[in-house]
Amino acid sequence: MGYYVRVEPDVNIYVEDLNPGGRKTILFIHGWPANHRMFEYQFDQLPKMGYRCIGIDTRGFGNSDKPWRGYDYDRLADDVRYVVEAFKLQYFILAGHSTGGAIAIRYMARHNGFGVSKLALFAAAAPSLIQRPYFPYGLSKEDVNKLIQETYNDRPQMLRGFGNTFFFQHVTEPFSEWFFQLGLQAAGWSTVAVASSWLNEEGLFSDLGKIRVPTLILHGIHDKVCLFPLAEAQRQGISNSKLVPFIYSGHGLFYDERDKFNKELAEFIG
Repeated sequence: MGYYVRVEPDVNIYVEDLNPGGRKTILFIHGWPANHRMFEYQFDQLPKMGYRCIGIDTRGFGNSDKPWRGYDYDRLADDVRYVVEAFKLQYFILAGHSTGGAIAIRYMARHNGFGVSKLALFAAAAPSLIQRPYFPYGLSKEDVNKLIQETYNDRPQMLRGFGNTFFFQHVTEPFSEWFFQLGLQAAGWSTVAVASSWLNEEGLFSDLGKIRVPTLILHGIHDKVCLFPLAEAQRQGISNSKLVPFIYSGHGLFYDERDKFNKELAEFIG
């Protein structure tokens, strides 16, 4: 079922709740520039295993409101806290892909992991999506600025190009079109604002050390968006973490190796 959670007087976040009676709850945060529907191939299977799956559309994306402001990691993590409290979630698994993984990490640090029993990171954009003098493993600032300019100039074309780098396995033309449509559901300004946050945020280096729960890191070795060394930095920075490389996956490992993905996640949750 779909719900709206008010996170500010004029901002509502869309939340999909599948199998509310499930024995364990997984709260999914999607990556840029999609929405919760990117986890379709998890939502098809995990409820059959007895899990409750909750998917958030972050502000500016999917069915959520699209305000002009509020796209920094702090605000996005606060939005998640509102959802957690609205659904009275306890002992749940927090799971995030790409920028959603960065938001999940900020949630753990900023809200002391409120309600979270385990953390799962999928191709997470952490500790920094971009290269820094002390962290040379991310994308260049020029690459991100190019995405931003392409979004301003021709957002559909940007989404097409970005989608072509997303998956390592072959995807059909209809699937590619479906994924493209997910990105189109966002607002242009929110698409730019989140990309700009990659440049403006201080990074998540100190946040990693504040995570105290068991953490699963799934990452494709062919990822062209969040390069594989990011996963290794996450493993080093998060105590009690486990890294599982996906050798046949790019950034979209949730689809590239969906059976392995679902199996690893289910085994981690227990």
